[in-house]
Amino acid sequence: MPLSEHEEHILRQIEAQLQRDPGFARDLTPQHVASKRSLITLVAGTVLAIAVSVLLLGISPYLAFAAFVVAMVVLARAERHLRAVSDEALRQLASMRRQAPTGRGEQ
Repeated sequence: MPLSEHEEHILRQIEAQLQRDPGFARDLTPQHVASKRSLITLVAGTVLAIAVSVLLLGISPYLAFAAFVVAMVVLARAERHLRAVSDEALRQLASMRRQAPTGRGEQ
């Protein structure tokens, strides 16, 4: 279905606005609040849950399995959090690289 003239005009305005503001797309992406402290807490929680799982093996294999499942859930959250932290670090590195003078041909 083709766009009306009014819709095409609005689309052109949006495209022009996007070209003038390269940070607009970055502002639209969801920002993960990722801190190193919470990542360390998640990793420590994973280690603790695995230790509890091992200790529970002598008491009940079902409780040990439940503790192991908890450890895997916490580990999955830690992995997701680590990705968010590393993505943010890469974004910061890329913005610093864009802002730094290249040194080629500039005098």
